[in-house]
Amino acid sequence: MSGRRRAPFPPNGGSSSSSGGAGKKKRLKREVRAELSAALKEPLLREKVAAAWARREALEDEVVVLDPVPFCHCVIPNFIQNENFLEGLQKELLSLDFHEKCNDLYKFKQSDDLQKAEEPHIAALREVLLDEFRVWLSDVAQVELEPTIDLFCAKYEYTDALLCHDDKLEGRRIAFILYLVPPWDRSDGGTLDLFSTDNHFQPQQIVKSLVPLWNSLAFFEVSPVSFHQVAEVLSKGKCRLSVSGWFHGPSVARPPRHIEPLLPRSPHIPFDHEILYCWINPVYLEMDSQSQIQEEFEDRSEILLKNFLKRDKFQLVCEALEKGEHKWNSRGPPNKRFYDKAEEESLPAILKECMELFRSEAFFLLLSNFTGLKLHFLAPEEEEEEEKEERAAGGDPSRCTQGESSQEETNRPNGTGELQRSSESNGCKSGSSVPQCTGELRRWTKGCYTLVHDAQTTEFALDLLLFCGCEGWDVEWGGFTSYIAKDEDEELLTVNPENNCLALVYRDRDTLKFVKYVNHRSLEWTATQAEKTGFWDFCFVYYE
Repeated sequence: MSGRRRAPFPPNGGSSSSSGGAGKKKRLKREVRAELSAALKEPLLREKVAAAWARREALEDEVVVLDPVPFCHCVIPNFIQNENFLEGLQKELLSLDFHEKCNDLYKFKQSDDLQKAEEPHIAALREVLLDEFRVWLSDVAQVELEPTIDLFCAKYEYTDALLCHDDKLEGRRIAFILYLVPPWDRSDGGTLDLFSTDNHFQPQQIVKSLVPLWNSLAFFEVSPVSFHQVAEVLSKGKCRLSVSGWFHGPSVARPPRHIEPLLPRSPHIPFDHEILYCWINPVYLEMDSQSQIQEEFEDRSEILLKNFLKRDKFQLVCEALEKGEHKWNSRGPPNKRFYDKAEEESLPAILKECMELFRSEAFFLLLSNFTGLKLHFLAPEEEEEEEKEERAAGGDPSRCTQGESSQEETNRPNGTGELQRSSESNGCKSGSSVPQCTGELRRWTKGCYTLVHDAQTTEFALDLLLFCGCEGWDVEWGGFTSYIAKDEDEELLTVNPENNCLALVYRDRDTLKFVKYVNHRSLEWTATQAEKTGFWDFCFVYYE
């Protein structure tokens, strides 16, 4: 609300009339104020909403809509009274400096913290949220909220998204979002999706989607089950502008973190070297090539081997994948991953044989030759390597045979973007352990991803990826595998999908990985591929 205030009476008690000139009214600068919906100030409405919240009952009113499913949340359709104020607020927000936010979980643009922003409309919104709305929320949710607020502005544009999470952070009690969007439809994407949860407090599936609307405010209590996401924006011409943040209060006790079972690991299966000659490009079976590969791998802890499978075998694998005559299961939960995994029992013979290749004894040995890791009993121990170096220093011209290596030590990522040499003394090898692997055949289509999460296994391991059906794939569509340093956003390595390319990456305990969300742009590619909806990869992890 704007207007003029009456000038105060003179200190000397003189007349405020126009006579004498001393008491003339002064023009003051127009004050910018935000006014909440008048109905929100009605005590009866507040009591009704508070009662429904306490009983976890649905309430549908013109002013407030409350739904306890899948967790308690509210929508206030006309949050601010003054339309002119909203237009001024929108203008100020769009003039802010925005920073690109992009990692495994999200991609959008965000402003700096607005707690101290001096723009008049932003300051007025902050004031009404902190002074009036905070009190209203405290009464409704029966939580004593602190007189502080986190406040940001976010812009979501085409293909931007924020994936499944629960907003969990110490002290956060109520999350809110005020939308300042153009006319918006569900087909534009950008919905606020709410997830159901299982008995382990893990998200399951989307059960409700809130479409953003101009001047509507959504809020919910942050809890162990408040899993939600901002769906990918699908409109090329619209901006999903919002002001969002959190009110803080006493921390809530949380249940113990659910530890999900690891994928089953197994030692190699007894297939001899004939399986290698049947499947693998002969160039990679030459000893000179293997020595060169190992040398490069030692320097970088990663390598890409193009045209890895024989052309005819790779073609048969791709044809079997494209026919799709097997079953896929969706892998979750969505706060950790979302992609399709093949049921191995349903795979046709050619795909089962390919899985057997990566689990075979001969392939374990080949990987030892490629990397110098102890993945087979014929691979040399470090003591043997040192002896060979000593012989070489003495002029012994003998060459390595299959299963032997001339490396000094194995280079490994150290989580800081650089590579370091590691040995048994720092825990990188377990000399008495049996080498094992775990593997799966995965399908990547629009909406698939994996996330870095607290329970992600962090141990020394060799990752293997073989890509199929991704010719012409663009990294702008996502689907690439990114390696990052633990507790940092620093990117150490990106592995892009490339047809018949085998990627080997050795990671340590401080290196995490994720597959970037496959966005809507990928449909431009699939539209040109006959009935193809995505690509596939064989994903294996090997442990010494």
